[in-house]
Amino acid sequence: MGFWDFFQKRDINVGVEEYRAAEHAVLLDVRERDEYAQGHIPESRNLPLSAIAQAPSLAKDKAAPVFVYCLSGGRSSAAAAALRRMGYTDVHDIGGISAWRGEVER
Repeated sequence: MGFWDFFQKRDINVGVEEYRAAEHAVLLDVRERDEYAQGHIPESRNLPLSAIAQAPSLAKDKAAPVFVYCLSGGRSSAAAAALRRMGYTDVHDIGGISAWRGEVER
């Protein structure tokens, strides 16, 4: 990864495709519960950033791929960093649902 890669905007649509192609992956929405209830990507699990300390219950295997999103990308970035500090080794910050072009489940 080069210096300029840090400035590339994440594409949640590509991220969800990668999630669907990965075995034993978790799609994690880190918005608050009321935001999640208003609409989320199908198959996603909700664990608000404010409760990220409960992440060990996400996956038994900390090497399992975890794809993290929020509304615009700020909280997903913070959550991804927290998950890495907790020992998760395959964490992908895929940005915000505000750019999602697919189905939303309520």
